[in-house]
Amino acid sequence: MLQYVGLKEINGPLVVLDDVSDASYDEVAEIRLENGSKRLGRVVQIDGKRVVLQVFEGTRGLSLKNTKTRLMGRPMEMPLSSELTGRVFSGAGRPIDGLGEITAEKYADINGKPLNPVSRKYPRNYINTGISSIDALATLIRGQKLPVFSGSGLSHNKLAVQIVRQAKIAEESGEDFAVVFAAMGVKNDVADYFRRSFEESGVLSRVVMFLNLSNDPIIERILAPKCALTAAEYLAFEKNMHILVILTDMTSYSEALREFSSSKGEIPGRKGYPGYLYSDLASLYERAGIVEGSKGSVTQIPILTMPNDDITHPVPDLTGYITEGQIVLDRGLDQTGVYPPVAVLPSLSRLMKDGIGEGYTRADHSDCANQLFAAYAKVQDARSLASVIGEEELSDMDKAYIRFGRMFEKYFLTQRSDENRSIEETLDLGWDLLSLLPISALDRVDDKLLGEKYHPERAERFI
Repeated sequence: MLQYVGLKEINGPLVVLDDVSDASYDEVAEIRLENGSKRLGRVVQIDGKRVVLQVFEGTRGLSLKNTKTRLMGRPMEMPLSSELTGRVFSGAGRPIDGLGEITAEKYADINGKPLNPVSRKYPRNYINTGISSIDALATLIRGQKLPVFSGSGLSHNKLAVQIVRQAKIAEESGEDFAVVFAAMGVKNDVADYFRRSFEESGVLSRVVMFLNLSNDPIIERILAPKCALTAAEYLAFEKNMHILVILTDMTSYSEALREFSSSKGEIPGRKGYPGYLYSDLASLYERAGIVEGSKGSVTQIPILTMPNDDITHPVPDLTGYITEGQIVLDRGLDQTGVYPPVAVLPSLSRLMKDGIGEGYTRADHSDCANQLFAAYAKVQDARSLASVIGEEELSDMDKAYIRFGRMFEKYFLTQRSDENRSIEETLDLGWDLLSLLPISALDRVDDKLLGEKYHPERAERFI
């Protein structure tokens, strides 16, 4: 194995080697410093015999003359075994919980392997989060990728912790469920909050955590979701488990990618992000799904903060093209004390229609969700009219919608961070709230079902 002595150039986290033969893109390199310590890097650019390496731990202390580099002839790999659950790793996949190294059953390339589209199965069945606004109106289907669009300062971290604590699959014998949680570019106090919350609630034993702090090298931020998805694919497709992957915050990941692209001297695209941002995000999101011949599944909830709450920003904009719906958090609801502040109307789950109903959730789920959507849309119309002419001048029907909207936000959208509602409780609550409206307003429900579910006395506890 050849050893290259000296470096041509050092530029931020990058180093340049000249006269290198047989290098491969994404190949791992071992870099030995003058004092004998070692660092890892990877090949990020090849121009003839000129090779650019990205150094994982940064380039501080490297010498142009006496640094020795060896190319390892393999991509970056991660050790995998059944021991992953209950462990905490750095963004680069190294254990940081003090429990020692993983005893590897195998090593896998963190970049994943292309999945033959023909071998994909259509996602069915759902994952219960215990959160009414998600379970009823934007149901999370196994094998789906359903992002959360949030804003700076909103309660997306609290929501992520609640989903990890409460998420479970429909009861089926012999099927295991686990969560892979990756935090990218978070502050120390936020990382401690995640870790402490999982430990105190007793769910850490079924969680694989990857933590990349804001003061860690940006290369680890880029590696963290890849390591997390590699672990998820192994547990799902080789250990037949149902895995929920939560990635927070994909905006931090994208900004690290932008910084990295800039240091390589690449021509920037929209808002300075690299032109390949779309394909890079797709290479992560498309690692969700169900594969023919495997009992397991990988479901993704990427969480991203929208700069200035701008849903047309490149990161949420491109994410929306790739994923199957979105859950949008609303600052206005948050300021009125609603938790979780899920904006119902812009939120949707495109795969929901095939994973709910009889045999999955409950036969009346679709009708209840459609009617709640329709009624809440009319609430917004009534509120807009009231802001112009005053609530006293509204018709009786509009006043009923205004009252329904208040009760819907107070009882359906709002719940405690430790409140875990079953799908039956959520749907029953939905029908109770719909009973606040006159029967003529319930035009999205089959008449036979309406006769079974609609009882004006159900609304009495809200009056």
